[in-house]
Amino acid sequence: MNQQSKYVSQQGLYRSEYEHDACGVGMVANISGEASHDIVVQGMTILKRLMHRGATGNDPETGDGAGLLMKIPHGFFRKVLGLENEAFGVAMLFGGVGEEAKIEAVVKENGCEVLGWRDVPVNPDAIGHDACAVMPRIRQLFIDSADDRKLYVIRREIEKATERTYICSLSSRTIVYKGLLLATQIEAFYPDLSDTDFVSPFAIVHQRYSTNTFPSWELAHPFRAIAHNGEINAIKGNLNALAAREPSLASPLFGDELQKILPLVRPGQSDSASLDNMFELLVAAGRDAPH
Repeated sequence: MNQQSKYVSQQGLYRSEYEHDACGVGMVANISGEASHDIVVQGMTILKRLMHRGATGNDPETGDGAGLLMKIPHGFFRKVLGLENEAFGVAMLFGGVGEEAKIEAVVKENGCEVLGWRDVPVNPDAIGHDACAVMPRIRQLFIDSADDRKLYVIRREIEKATERTYICSLSSRTIVYKGLLLATQIEAFYPDLSDTDFVSPFAIVHQRYSTNTFPSWELAHPFRAIAHNGEINAIKGNLNALAAREPSLASPLFGDELQKILPLVRPGQSDSASLDNMFELLVAAGRDAPH
């Protein structure tokens, strides 16, 4: 046996250069676009099978984050709130306690009405001690608009007008249920997800492995438009380029309202959160997602 073959024999097939740590991402969808509760259940099943792609810290029951992005089950919300509106937008909020007046003022200034608030049912006993200690109040805000571009502007203005409000999602089409959770905890933590009227034609799921930012409720995935797996090594250069271009950004679809959106990226976000901000602006400005 020569020296090279002896080395291969001792090492086996393992190669360190192929070793990667990364989050777990998955999707399930009905290709006919038919919404069902089974799709939601399958999404949570995918999450549970991605446990090995996530991480925990000092508290083994507190994960780096997990969640689902789904289509809004309007029928479910009409049932639990008694709403009669056929279409409406839903904001999924972390925090915002004491900032309700500011939030509602932004909604009204943009020509919309608040249909109501809802405390999202949660089960703190289902999550870890560390996650529970920093758990925000989780609520939903219902707005009488199906114009997602307007809702996008409202969200950005709320983010700039408040200090303790994080908006997981605000749309008339999609909603995000997420948290500082292990994949196996999300079903028990959010009872909504077990209601058979909670239906969706798709579910995009994410189990986080935090690498360059500290785990938090806000930085769990999915974000409003993406579930991103990996690190952007050129993030600083990209953010500097964006900051340089913001004064010259223009869009006929937004007009003067574009200034309400900027600056696009708030300091301290993760690379994936920053990418999500850029992606949703391009889509809202008229580009399709594949482009």
